[in-house]
Amino acid sequence: MPESVRERLIRAGSATVANMLLRRGLRNTVMAGVVPLAAGAPPMAGPARTLRFIPAREDLDTLAGYASSENLHRRAIEECPPGAVLVIDAFGSTAAASMGDMMAARLRYRGVAGVVTDGGYRDAEAIRATGLPCHHRGNAPKATPIALHPVALDEPVGCGGVAVYPGDVLLGDEDGVVVIPRELAAEVAEEAADAAAYEEFAALEIARGRSLFGLFPATPESRREYDQWVARGRPGRK
Repeated sequence: MPESVRERLIRAGSATVANMLLRRGLRNTVMAGVVPLAAGAPPMAGPARTLRFIPAREDLDTLAGYASSENLHRRAIEECPPGAVLVIDAFGSTAAASMGDMMAARLRYRGVAGVVTDGGYRDAEAIRATGLPCHHRGNAPKATPIALHPVALDEPVGCGGVAVYPGDVLLGDEDGVVVIPRELAAEVAEEAADAAAYEEFAALEIARGRSLFGLFPATPESRREYDQWVARGRPGRK
């Protein structure tokens, strides 16, 4: 993903990007119940690499088997490329951990942009200390093999009620995680950046006491005012 696209998405934020997708008729793009592990964590944006879990079964899921280099969970950690977001479909389960601190530290070292799961993490404090942006449903202290069995890498998954295809672009911040179809990412980023810039102008006007009516959402007249503000060098902008 081009760095310019990533920067525009992060600057715009997940809420604005979700609105841009809604304009295209894409309604189900924001993961439900998925929140940042750490308040104030940096945003994440990047193409999706996926891992899918199903419920564990006692004859197949043991700690000994979990240590194997063929274990798909471990492979996901070692194979997720720099700049990507690892998306873990845990079918909404927090009965066991989708990831712990050792895996998070490894991903951080390898330059992965972030991790999102509709399950939960263990070692929450230690994961926060790595600085890796992570989103989840809630804490899950039990070991992974107790409840989760990895079955697929880099296949379409569902996470937080949203379809994620490998290569789709994910944006996660304090508001949540939005999924952008990869073929739309560049144009959505451009439109979202423009919308975010207009919102800066609108926020300044509101701070001066202006009514929302005729300002937000934008009207042709307020857009002309915005263009004039930009031409003047965006006075008042922090």
